[in-house]
Amino acid sequence: MAGRVRLLMPVAALLFLGLALLIRVVDDGALRQYSGTALYASMVWAGVLFLWPRMAPLPAGTLATGFCWLVECAQLTGVPAELSARSLVARLALGVQFDPVDLAWYPVGVVPLVVLHHLVRARRRTASPAARPADAHR
Repeated sequence: MAGRVRLLMPVAALLFLGLALLIRVVDDGALRQYSGTALYASMVWAGVLFLWPRMAPLPAGTLATGFCWLVECAQLTGVPAELSARSLVARLALGVQFDPVDLAWYPVGVVPLVVLHHLVRARRRTASPAARPADAHR
């Protein structure tokens, strides 16, 4: 199962990125700003599960959200802005300017994925023969 998760997470990240880019094409207002923030967090969640495919939903979501908050707070130092001035990749990954509203939008991109992750794991456990009581001796 970990191998399947590791294969699916880059696909999920690309889908989140594609959705973010599509929104950027059709909107130039608040939807563009806040959906981009939430979808960035969704991509980080996919990255966490790519690195640790067996991680449980809540720790994965906590780690993804914490990483996003750390990057956002690092923007207060000016280091991400300096790096972003030199590199488009740094700008996309680290941002430029601290926005406290973003701190609330990161969980918006992660919490639904944590719930979905939990539901998939619970469904897999109930479908697994190892999870069922042994009544094969009847």
